[in-house]
Amino acid sequence: MTKLVVLALLLALPALATARPIDASKLDALVGDWDRFAEIEALGPDVLPALARLYEASPYPARRRTIADVFYRLGWQSPDAKRVLLADIDTRNRDLRLAVQWALGRVSGDDDVVPRLLEIMRTDSSPLFREKAGCALANDQTHLSPEQRLRLYEGLIAALDDPKPQVRSLALRVLRVHTGETRGFAPNAAQSQRAEKVQAWQSWLAAAQEAPASR
Repeated sequence: MTKLVVLALLLALPALATARPIDASKLDALVGDWDRFAEIEALGPDVLPALARLYEASPYPARRRTIADVFYRLGWQSPDAKRVLLADIDTRNRDLRLAVQWALGRVSGDDDVVPRLLEIMRTDSSPLFREKAGCALANDQTHLSPEQRLRLYEGLIAALDDPKPQVRSLALRVLRVHTGETRGFAPNAAQSQRAEKVQAWQSWLAAAQEAPASR
């Protein structure tokens, strides 16, 4: 064993010592008992892989929805949570799908989350799922870097030119939540008027991309 390997193991010992085993049966009993949510929270981030395993093991959409709600309330980044949630992003169960859409941004800032929600907002056949994807983009993207947030704005500005009035309205609402601005864009205005205001948004974005640190 090389000195570098030994050193790496020694450096890892404190983290290993602080990791706490999760009692799966106890966790299973806690999930869904919102009066005891603080007990789940007290377990710290070590609980996230265990919750993901519970999620995967359950064949019941209602149970998965409850665990998705736990992920949402914890708000901690977790590749395990993101993986299991993304597997259900197209589920036919309405309530589970909505919980997944809301929870994804609370567990991950990875570059594939926002584009997937933008896609749902723009192209899903259900107005409800489009609406709630917009809500998730407005309120639940809690782990984005400044650069990722600018890419979110880029996608929203592109959606201002969508042929569907609902999508244009959603994109504007999300932009207003994030920036406090509408820049005069009216989703139901004539196309020529909308194009002028989209150009104003694009100019704003270009300036923000040149100096993101100043925002």
